[in-house]
Amino acid sequence: MNLTDTHCHLDYNKFDSDRAEVIQRAKDAGIVRMLVPGLDQNSSVAAVRLAESTHSVYAAVGFHPTDLGEFSENTFQQVKDLAQHPKVVAIGEIGLDYYWVKESDKRAFQREALKQQLQFAKEINKPVIIHMREENDAWFGEASQDLLKILEDWQNSLQGVLAERPGVLHSFNGTLETAQKALALNFYLGITGPVTYKNADQKREIIRQLPITKILIETDSPFLAPVPFRGKRNEPAYVGHIADKIAEIHLKSPAEIADITTANAARLFAWGD
Repeated sequence: MNLTDTHCHLDYNKFDSDRAEVIQRAKDAGIVRMLVPGLDQNSSVAAVRLAESTHSVYAAVGFHPTDLGEFSENTFQQVKDLAQHPKVVAIGEIGLDYYWVKESDKRAFQREALKQQLQFAKEINKPVIIHMREENDAWFGEASQDLLKILEDWQNSLQGVLAERPGVLHSFNGTLETAQKALALNFYLGITGPVTYKNADQKREIIRQLPITKILIETDSPFLAPVPFRGKRNEPAYVGHIADKIAEIHLKSPAEIADITTANAARLFAWGD
């Protein structure tokens, strides 16, 4: 079975004691590629170093909306330089987070930083990995509205392959209407461990209505471990449990979902090709 984990934070210190073993377990579980996104300049460097040292690991670089404390012309330029690396396949994790950030001026700064990073992604013709979290973890609100408007404006400025495959909404936790609007902008939707949770019937119903050709599977390690590991440290080897649940939802075999989502990831990220 060929699986791809399109979002795992293997640079986190929770993996410092056994990172090599975690990567080997992922390979043993059939994971052929893992994508490590950056959250700021330092973690973007760490993601690229991991990608350099491991054939199956690739990187994305960027500034997460809650990690903008050191976002400046200088640090952004350093991230831009990193983005030229052949194993950097996307700009991310970028986006909006109104869960942790309440102040209107800081939210405005998030939007401005997002726009700058989207413009850079357009300039270098690489897709984006989008984070979006609503205040109070709502399924819809101001973050969704602001994000969709920004992405629509950006998408309308794109041409060619990037217009056809602009990026992914990571760990999607929105409404069906938001999903449909994202799909209309040609975005993929990332599915994480909560799809396996007992109380996630509404989430599973939304996923049932998504085209499987637009779904990516992600662990978001070390967070959001799927059942039966919920509450424990997550790792890429567990991505198969997410594929199994999507297979159940879409009445496919796990092998079919593994192949389809791996092909989806290859279309979006190109893996250096």
